[in-house]
Amino acid sequence: MSDLQALRADYRAQKAQLLQTIGTQGNSARNVRKALHRLAQLTDGMLVKLWNLAGLQHPMALLAVGGFGRGELFPHSDVDVLVLMPNGYSPEPDSALKTQIEAFIGSCWDLGLEIGSSVRTLGDCLAEAEKDVTVQTALLECRLITGNAALVDEFRTAFFAAMDPQAFYVAKTLEMYQRHNKFENTPYSLEPNCKESPGGLRDLQVILWVAKAAGYGDDWDALAKNGLATPFEVKQIQRNESLLFQIRARLHLIAGRREDRLIFDMQNAVAESFGYVSTAPVPPSRTFARASEALMKRYYWAAKAVTQLNQILLMNIEERLSPSTHAPRPINARFNNKANTIDVVSDDLYRREPHAILETFLIYQTTIGVKGLSARTLRALYNARDLMDAKFRADPVNRETFRKIIMEHEGITHAMRLMNQTSVLGRYLWVFRRIVGQMQHDLFHVYTVDQHILMVLRNVRRFFIVEHAHEYPFCAQLASGWDKPWVLYVAALFHDIAKGRGGDHSELGMDEVRRFCKQHRIDAEDTQLIAFLVGEHLTMSRIAQKSDLSDPKVIADFAKRVGNERNLTALYLLTVADIRGTSPKVWNAWKGKLLEDLYKYTSRVLGGRAPDPDADVEARKREALVMVALYAMPFEAHKPLWDTLDVSYFMRHDAADIAWHTKQLSRHVATAVPIVRTRRSPVGEGLQVLVYTQDQPDLFARICGYFDQGGFSILDARVHTSKTGYALDTFQVVTTADMDEQYRELTNLLENGLSLAIANAGPLPAPSRGRVSRRVKSFPIAPRITLRPDEKGQLWLLNISASDRIGLLYCVARVLAKHRIVVQLAKVATLGERVEDTFLIHGPELQHSRAQIDIETELLDAMTA
Repeated sequence: MSDLQALRADYRAQKAQLLQTIGTQGNSARNVRKALHRLAQLTDGMLVKLWNLAGLQHPMALLAVGGFGRGELFPHSDVDVLVLMPNGYSPEPDSALKTQIEAFIGSCWDLGLEIGSSVRTLGDCLAEAEKDVTVQTALLECRLITGNAALVDEFRTAFFAAMDPQAFYVAKTLEMYQRHNKFENTPYSLEPNCKESPGGLRDLQVILWVAKAAGYGDDWDALAKNGLATPFEVKQIQRNESLLFQIRARLHLIAGRREDRLIFDMQNAVAESFGYVSTAPVPPSRTFARASEALMKRYYWAAKAVTQLNQILLMNIEERLSPSTHAPRPINARFNNKANTIDVVSDDLYRREPHAILETFLIYQTTIGVKGLSARTLRALYNARDLMDAKFRADPVNRETFRKIIMEHEGITHAMRLMNQTSVLGRYLWVFRRIVGQMQHDLFHVYTVDQHILMVLRNVRRFFIVEHAHEYPFCAQLASGWDKPWVLYVAALFHDIAKGRGGDHSELGMDEVRRFCKQHRIDAEDTQLIAFLVGEHLTMSRIAQKSDLSDPKVIADFAKRVGNERNLTALYLLTVADIRGTSPKVWNAWKGKLLEDLYKYTSRVLGGRAPDPDADVEARKREALVMVALYAMPFEAHKPLWDTLDVSYFMRHDAADIAWHTKQLSRHVATAVPIVRTRRSPVGEGLQVLVYTQDQPDLFARICGYFDQGGFSILDARVHTSKTGYALDTFQVVTTADMDEQYRELTNLLENGLSLAIANAGPLPAPSRGRVSRRVKSFPIAPRITLRPDEKGQLWLLNISASDRIGLLYCVARVLAKHRIVVQLAKVATLGERVEDTFLIHGPELQHSRAQIDIETELLDAMTA
């Protein structure tokens, strides 16, 4: 066996033993840290042996840089090294030295080290560090592994002499803000990166980097000795840092590779490695049902603490590096304005006057020019958390201050976010504290409950800000006439406050918000509206996405439930804010149109206009004829088509759609070949597809099959059969293709390909079997089906809820086609990785109980296949 083979076998054996130590359940944080240090030492020893085997000697040096330079090595992290040479000592091409260096680096890879290497002279290092703050940071933590110690000392002296601590601080903080932006400035995503996300290990490293660059110390104890951190803060940092270390190390082990994201696939395994056990939920005070949920709650609390401490210490370092030239200006007897931050007049202000805690945030809202809190204020708040107890929450003065905060005309979003970041919101609103870091397993929320609530609050606030009117034009229009924005703020704050307890969180939330309103002296009328919004916050979305809005009874029932136009407007605004606060993927223009249509139809009924389908149809026809005239079509060219269409068609399509259909089909009323036409969707992204052909039992399934195989997702389907037996179907579809660049190709593809697919009389193609997403694998949904007749007993409502996957809709359509069931209306709602589809159907087999059972069974089989 060669020397290298023996080294590799030895290294693998020793590393495996160390990794086994890290992965042992219940192992302490201290032991994990020791194991990571021993892994770095083991790697050092192997590098020295490889260095000597390659014959590399004086005057060069081998340095560890980056994370490896700190003397800690995670199981699958890169081993970053620098071969440092004196100035003028550069390996020439084809030289023996170049061959030796290449042999050394190659042997590192052969050994199994994930090496990251650079070869530079002392001057090169200084020049690169001056140009690139990332290189400067890596070199800041360099340490000697073997070689010329005097050269390393010379380099360090020159490196720190060239260091500009102020410039380095600015560069690293800007870099940190850019990194936070990539994670939407929140530690509360459901799959956080324990290294890079806000509140991750990188935020702690930034503190040590800027402190070391400024000469304030290179560990937490040194920062405390230099007055930059208190002993209590150091203790909190070390405790949370240890948890993040353990999570990252275990992630590497479980993944078998470098993996710093707490992805759903691994959360449970990491939790179990800590000793957490999944348990059944116990209502009404629900305990953690999943081991992963307990771990993630702990992670979020740690990340939140790191975020707070990072801000405090970095601001302290900034003040030390660049003392403010602005003298503090008094705001009142308790606070000063110091460089546009709120600064407490004394470190013990909150201890002496606890009422000042909430006053801090009221001043933050109302003081022009203030951008945040000073380091001293943040530290005082962090150390005053224990004061916010039951007595503090029941204090009438504090309740009045909080009441003023929520009723302020401006600054509510920033105030609530800051209160949450500083742990004040959860301490004052104890019910809110229960949902801080609470995960949501419904597959379409991408934030924890507390973060989602604050996102919804932000969205509501934006309705009232002129600069954001272009984002929500109709909402902004309604908001401009709304007299009490704070009513919506309170509803947003409480709409999901009872999640995670078991039971209906809307009903539980109503109880909580009524209690809050009573405690904060909110009058009965406003309390009733707020409680209504919390209790009904899911209703409008459900009706818009699952019901036939052309049915007057649907609108009349919803109007009766809402009660009046004020309630309707408030509920509409909250619903839009709520959907847009779940995930960037959930909202789309089609959902927006459905909600807006429901609002307008209901508003008419509440305004005293009784539903009159005949009048509505005539109005739509008149409007459509005006549009048709713009197409320069012959007089009464619409009649051949319109004479074949009944009232239900005109009720389900607006005037613009009717005019488009008329233009495309007026000359093809009795066509023998399928007609397919496409255009950009008039309500947002995607395409609107018109299909006109002689009806056939499997037509809907055949169309769905084509869309499935072509990579198109159906958002909505409106299916109509004319008096002459022709299908006139309209689909809203979206695709991942670039619509601007590929619009012409997509329209040609659909119009030609779909026509051929419909004309093909062969058997239906087999559905594609796409892979389910990671989230679906981690949080599978048991498929549910409900099949019930409508109130008239003429049609049936089929509701389907299941985990989304490619081909699902087509699988459902195939089952319906098999039983010769006609789809009249399809509403396809995709909520993240969950689908909630509603079909209005009819067919002879639905009249027989046995056949219904067979259909439902086959649908369940198709959804789980």
